[in-house]
Amino acid sequence: MPIYKAPLRDMRFILDEVFNASAVWSSLPALAEHVDRDVVDAILEEAAKFNENVVFPLNRSGDEEGAKFDNGVVTTPAGFKEAFAQYGEGGWIGLGADPRWGGQGMPKMVTVMTEEIIFGANPSFALYPLLGIGAALAMSQHASDELNDRYLPKIYSGEWSGTMCLTEPHAGTDLGIIRSKAEPQADGSYAVTGTKIFITGGEHDLSSNIIHLVLAKLPDAPAGSKGISLFLVPKFLVNEDGSVGERNGVSCGSIEHKMGIKASSTCVMNFDGARGWLVGQVNEGLAAMFVMMNYERLSMGLQGIGASEVAYQNAVAYARDRIQGRSATGVKQPEKAADAIIVHPDVRRMLLSVRAHNEAGRCFAMYVSKYLDLAKYSEDAGIKAAASDRVALMTPVAKAFLTDKALEACIDAQQVFGGHGFIREWGMEQLVRDTRISQIYEGTNGVQAMDLIGRKLVRNKGAYAQSYLAEVRALVAATEGNAALAGYAAATGKAADSIEAAIQWVITAAAGNADEVNAAAVDFLHAFGFLAYAHMWLLMAQASVAQADDFHADKLKVANFFFARLLPQLDSRLASLRAGSDSLMAMDAASF
Repeated sequence: MPIYKAPLRDMRFILDEVFNASAVWSSLPALAEHVDRDVVDAILEEAAKFNENVVFPLNRSGDEEGAKFDNGVVTTPAGFKEAFAQYGEGGWIGLGADPRWGGQGMPKMVTVMTEEIIFGANPSFALYPLLGIGAALAMSQHASDELNDRYLPKIYSGEWSGTMCLTEPHAGTDLGIIRSKAEPQADGSYAVTGTKIFITGGEHDLSSNIIHLVLAKLPDAPAGSKGISLFLVPKFLVNEDGSVGERNGVSCGSIEHKMGIKASSTCVMNFDGARGWLVGQVNEGLAAMFVMMNYERLSMGLQGIGASEVAYQNAVAYARDRIQGRSATGVKQPEKAADAIIVHPDVRRMLLSVRAHNEAGRCFAMYVSKYLDLAKYSEDAGIKAAASDRVALMTPVAKAFLTDKALEACIDAQQVFGGHGFIREWGMEQLVRDTRISQIYEGTNGVQAMDLIGRKLVRNKGAYAQSYLAEVRALVAATEGNAALAGYAAATGKAADSIEAAIQWVITAAAGNADEVNAAAVDFLHAFGFLAYAHMWLLMAQASVAQADDFHADKLKVANFFFARLLPQLDSRLASLRAGSDSLMAMDAASF
């Protein structure tokens, strides 16, 4: 049976030693009075306990049972309803929410850790509360006070849940061509009609109401994405006293039969003149919805890290126990018929690749979270603006690079098991199946790569990236004089130079051929991701180099592996990028 322990030691290292989170919080008046290390430690301990003991044991059984659909009714697997109730009662859904609506006001630097833990424990279960959190976040920034006061406390308590309804059968990434309509009504509400697909948690038995955020167009809306508005459409209408009233014109037509996350209901939702209320301004629905989507994109990165952490823990346990062959340098366990496979260099290559990803990815998620907190809570306009720019640059990387590397990590960990990795009892094949979706939803990773290189780099001539490269180079300058860090610093500086040159190459190439941007996108995102990982590993090495204990010594050994064996992949990605679009576009469509 699979095992999972929340990686609290590594989380505390990143929080305290790498980013000095306490200093960040004390510099932000909105956080200084109620966020401190004792509170955060208690949160982490309780998150680990609840998810290890309640949520994780439901992961395999939930996968085997799956969500069930019967004539419009969706039933979640055994144990999910009770666990969801406990999760809501424990205050976990409102952990990062505004106290005005019953939240605890914790910063993203805290919730990033609790989200990783719940995704590691059970990604199918995690999606139900996290979609509600994302919907509530979008509402809190764009909905009226009346809507927020009515709906947000119930979402944050877990009494109600939330969804986002974007995709239609004919419209995925290109939301400008959606057909869902919203007809204005005399009472100020709207009659929403249309069909949405791939709606996570669109119907289930975990809460007494489900609050859908639905993209639709008014009858006189402009064509394309400029004509999209956002509407709040509850499953059940809400009475004046806040109680659940009659059923709205919302129904689930079916649920998808999926490769993974089978305990999460992925629904076809039909809106038949359902009553809804405008969120934000008319024709500005995408801006409101992107608040939720960007939140979910970082969460998908955390899903990847959570899965690959579980994969690593189980692969290490197996590699220490499984005996197969003898070490090439001499017998290590003479009392046994063979040595444990962890003696073999190729097994160590796989384990170290997974571990290097996990620790860099976790650090990178905290890095993005720090800037999210600065953008939200800083009282300095310049700091807020710069932090928002950094978040915009890093969000597609957090979603795409972390999930791409996470699937690779899960597959490497599965490979450690050999044939047993293909067998259900060990849990590795479920990790691979469940993690695969993280590269697809909330905007496929190819779309994320196009967002990074197109919107965030080419469109502004690399301005977002230049400020980030300046930060990386400042760290290089601060560490290159330390003999123990000089090699890492030099490699990171070289990576920054290579990325800067690649940005200029793409900008120049795109001026002559618009296809060059899309052709370069995925290779560039991966190269940029390796630079971000180098940055994180240099930060972690800097925090570890003066320490004498085993934890910090091991951190430096993994850093050495990353710089020696993984960072060179940046150069191969950039070589592919510079090959240009010609070889991609030369063949006629009919020849494929």
